[in-house]
Amino acid sequence: MKRMMDGGKKTGSLKVLTITSGKGGVGKTNVVANLACALGKQGRRVLVFDADMGLGNIDILLGLAPKLNLQHVLSGQNSIEEIIVKGPAGLDILPATSGVQELTQLNKEDRLVLVEELDRICDTYDFLIFDTGAGISSNVTYFCSAAHEIILIVTTEPTSLTDAYALMKVLNQKHGQNRFRLILNIVKSEKEALEIFRHLTAVIDRFLPGVLVDYMGYILSDENVRKAVRRQKPFLELYPHSRAVRCIDALSEKVVIESKLMSDNSARPFLWNNVFPVQ
Repeated sequence: MKRMMDGGKKTGSLKVLTITSGKGGVGKTNVVANLACALGKQGRRVLVFDADMGLGNIDILLGLAPKLNLQHVLSGQNSIEEIIVKGPAGLDILPATSGVQELTQLNKEDRLVLVEELDRICDTYDFLIFDTGAGISSNVTYFCSAAHEIILIVTTEPTSLTDAYALMKVLNQKHGQNRFRLILNIVKSEKEALEIFRHLTAVIDRFLPGVLVDYMGYILSDENVRKAVRRQKPFLELYPHSRAVRCIDALSEKVVIESKLMSDNSARPFLWNNVFPVQ
């Protein structure tokens, strides 16, 4: 699937990223928001899909107040274009619902609607980013199955590591996923990030043979991140010279380079029927 740039020039294929975590409280949605902003600032067209059904909050994090959300699409009241809201750095955001228990587990009909709606608009974007809920619910595993890349956000907390391992185990043994990428968040240094990564991969090598885990990068602990959350703005915009922003910029550059390599190497195309199953 290709999009048309100004003047009719085509770019490479849409790249789909699912960013997830084994547990809540690791800063996942904040990473999604700022990574998407960094991509937007590079001129990439980005759609962020708040896939935390029933507890969506990326709109709150960014200080947005959408009047419509995915519930209106799934009920047939509105099209997906009608619920998209504009975010910072030119982002498009698909807001989820909050406090709607029925959507915490999408049924087959809901998934069919999403496939049809997304299929109609996805050729206008360079990146589609699913921001899932935490844990191992069916919604989380579903959106993980819909991506070219599954990126896990982990911290140095033991519970974050054990829950990330549990999520990878479920995705591998029940859904056939065997490659994951890790971003170490809220770390003191790159050295600490690498130590945590090596510890986790040693466990995976021992108990999940055949599973590959790539080190994607790290984000340093930074008080400016918490300040930006309180102000409901991306820290990339409020504190552009902060430690955390340097880390986000490095991650976004890596994502763009790898996306170009994927296109140049004719990597598998994004096909809804194969990658986004409705069963």
